[in-house]
Amino acid sequence: MSNTQTPENVVVIGAGMVGLATAWYLQERGVNVTVVDRDGVAAGSSWGNAGWLTPALTLPLSEPAVLTYGLKTMFDPASPLYIPLSAKPSLIRFLLGFARHCTPGKWREAMAVFSEIGATGLDAFDEISEANAVTRIGRDHVAVGGGSSGNGGGTTTLGTGVAEPTKPAEPFLTGFKNLKDRDGLLHELEGIRASGGQVEFDLMSAAEIRDMEPTLGAGVQAGVQIHHQRFINPPKFMDSLADSVIARGGQIVTDFEVADIREHAHGVEVIDAHGRTQGADAVVIATGAWLGKLAKKFGVKRVVQAGRGYSFTVVPEVMPTHPIYFPAQRVACTPLGDRFRIAGTMEFRDADHPLEPKRIEAIVAAASPMFTGINWEDRQEEWVGSRPCTTDGLPLIGATRSSRVHVAGGHGMWGVALGPLTGKMIAASITGESTPAVMRHFNPLR
Repeated sequence: MSNTQTPENVVVIGAGMVGLATAWYLQERGVNVTVVDRDGVAAGSSWGNAGWLTPALTLPLSEPAVLTYGLKTMFDPASPLYIPLSAKPSLIRFLLGFARHCTPGKWREAMAVFSEIGATGLDAFDEISEANAVTRIGRDHVAVGGGSSGNGGGTTTLGTGVAEPTKPAEPFLTGFKNLKDRDGLLHELEGIRASGGQVEFDLMSAAEIRDMEPTLGAGVQAGVQIHHQRFINPPKFMDSLADSVIARGGQIVTDFEVADIREHAHGVEVIDAHGRTQGADAVVIATGAWLGKLAKKFGVKRVVQAGRGYSFTVVPEVMPTHPIYFPAQRVACTPLGDRFRIAGTMEFRDADHPLEPKRIEAIVAAASPMFTGINWEDRQEEWVGSRPCTTDGLPLIGATRSSRVHVAGGHGMWGVALGPLTGKMIAASITGESTPAVMRHFNPLR
């Protein structure tokens, strides 16, 4: 396939937000799509995250304060940032590269890129939702064990958009134990403005923020409300996005753990661990923290390190109605209808390492003084997911040294917020359309 030819069939590896959004936008351009995943829809970091669509907080991870804080606490299992003492060479390589980017100058450079994205991430969510699916397609349309989803076994009424809506976070709330902690966020928000970004916010007293959300306790002594942000219910949104891809003729093949990608004269073959294959004209690797395993042979040398986040849900006596963030504690909270998700921590370790209960306990210890009316022992849906982090804080989006093999990943904490925009950019690139100027920063071969 030359760069000027539009592929007829594309395999997308990974059924998370980035992979499914890529499939959706490829379908918009008339491409037949098969999505394969070793587990299923949103089995990785797309399921249990906070679900924030917050341009004001979509910041580079390589903030100088993170390095300063991390050096003091990174080996403490109770800290928001944790690195196990038995770090592998690949992790050490990542940490050294990450440290080199944790300078004020490098952070400003990366922040300028995020400012360039602006609200276009939200615009992409609007595009995939603008024509809601007429009829929801049941999960029985998802293929299991390497099969084909097809259109049989149920209704074939097609819709073009995602039925599950995004929700306005008006306002988005941030809480603080003291004014010094609040000043830290204000410094970041001013940095956004200085880098060309736009953010509107107002200060709140302890009484004002607790009046808005009665579940907030005496530990919250100040607040900031940020305007024009949104959020989603991640599990519901991901199911709806998968339904839309299937309704538009796509296939989702589960239990397909890709072991290799082989290029030949007329296309590519995607081969799973059992020797089963999926053939296509082109392939997109959207496997999150596992991206490097498949992309390295195609010239992608950037380390993609798992930055594992944890979450769980509780049911407060009074259910909050706004997303709430505690920046100093690195705790993110999101109302999901009948339950309240509490998420946090950044744990740099192997992506497939089991859930560590101590990390859940650390989130509880940080969050509990900030709330009232929550039984922290009655936790449900304890979860860990691996966010794909790069040393410079910028994602990898575009073609590899092969024009048939593309990658989409490395978004760190912002794979959900930037997933649809990523899908739009890479679909345009694959089909020969013009791409936004900001995409130049995301070259996977950099």
